[in-house]
Amino acid sequence: MRTIGLIGGMSWESSAEYYRLLNELVRDRLGGLHSARCVLHSVDFAEIEQLQTAGEWERAGEILASAARGLEAAGADLLLICTNTMHKVAGQVEAAVRVPLLHLADATAEAVKARGLTRVGLLGTAFTMEQDFYRARLAGHGLEVLTPDAEGRALVHRVIYDELCLGVVRDESRARYQDVIGELVAAGAEGVVLGCTEIELLIGPDDSPVPVFPTTRLHAQAAVEAALA
Repeated sequence: MRTIGLIGGMSWESSAEYYRLLNELVRDRLGGLHSARCVLHSVDFAEIEQLQTAGEWERAGEILASAARGLEAAGADLLLICTNTMHKVAGQVEAAVRVPLLHLADATAEAVKARGLTRVGLLGTAFTMEQDFYRARLAGHGLEVLTPDAEGRALVHRVIYDELCLGVVRDESRARYQDVIGELVAAGAEGVVLGCTEIELLIGPDDSPVPVFPTTRLHAQAAVEAALA
């Protein structure tokens, strides 16, 4: 089994999900007392969030690249950035190490295509929904990506940072997300990408009339496949 390196803490709520999923998936595959071999570098999310808001992505990338080098030195054979938004700096992280980085959007796109879908709605932070780094990666796999309107994007972003990153899960916010999903479906979305790792704390398959693609779980599954290959 290869060792999985996790660049986490963005937020730690979703990183805890990554750790749980990786260990459950390895146990399911190998049985008995088996668990995942992994090392974790957990950053201070407050620092990263301030850099995001200020648009200082290069500095944020330097922090994650430094974490990646540390994980490689600690024995990681492959790396995961445990957040959708910070895949904006995936290139900086890849350039800092020799071990492979498993890109979250690639794992997600493969799952969408495996269901035979080509048009998906995307929920995530405003950075993920509005900038090209993530949508273009999905489009590179032949997918058409729809995003909510301005009001919907603001709602989705606010709930992520003001509630989910703090471990707050509210039924009212779930209902609002379901409204946004309904609008995406009405616009032609055949499925919905939960493009922020915290959204899986709020939305599941039963909350959408079309398939949802939980990026945290899909990323973890890809990592376990690579680690056990």
